[in-house]
Amino acid sequence: SGSTGKPKGTLVTHYNVTRLYEATQPWFNFTDRDVWSLFHSYAFDFSVWEIWGAFLYGGKLVVVPYTTSRSPAAFLELLKAEQITVLNQTPSAFRQLIQAEEESGVSTELDLRLIIFGGEALELQSLKPWFIRHGDRCPQLVNMYGITETCVHVTYRPLAMSDLTTAPGSVVGCGIPDLQVYILDQHMQPVPLGVPGEMYIGGAGVARGYLNRPDLSAQRFVPDPFSPIAGQRLYRSEIGRAS
Repeated sequence: SGSTGKPKGTLVTHYNVTRLYEATQPWFNFTDRDVWSLFHSYAFDFSVWEIWGAFLYGGKLVVVPYTTSRSPAAFLELLKAEQITVLNQTPSAFRQLIQAEEESGVSTELDLRLIIFGGEALELQSLKPWFIRHGDRCPQLVNMYGITETCVHVTYRPLAMSDLTTAPGSVVGCGIPDLQVYILDQHMQPVPLGVPGEMYIGGAGVARGYLNRPDLSAQRFVPDPFSPIAGQRLYRSEIGRAS
């Protein structure tokens, strides 16, 4: 986790990772026929999802060359040539991919069945050209919010063309089934709908803490007052708003 520019060294366990796929499999139905792209740096937590998603289900992982990842036109060609089915993108990278397809003058025939966003706030209107060209059913576009300290993804929200006119802001949807997501005030009490608060995440994805940083771990990984199980913790994200 390097949001401050100085990586904090989050202690993520094998279990934190494997339960992520078990909890989300009913939504995504990954199989050994899926072809994933490793688009992101292995220093970015999004790569955990890309790498182990392919390997856990016996699928294929296409490692995208650095120069290709920096050329939306070349990456578009790679998606077609390698028959990628699961694409994971930050919204800013996907906007460039949309532009590359528009500039090509043709609607590219792709094998994609899932496009999963993460890492940044999603501006829904930026998806309009994609929806016009490809519709909103296949591939299915999904917005996910996540934090390194809770193992890559926290929430899930499938997207549709109707969201362009009905959804407010960057919709992040519901929590992954084995996680608990709370918006709390300064007294760690739930806030009413529409009232700003701080997001806390509990459950199976919460990491052990920070490497050799017991002081910081104690500040961010706090006792869970809502759990009936002793010793459970919440991660304080410092951001959040009820919705």
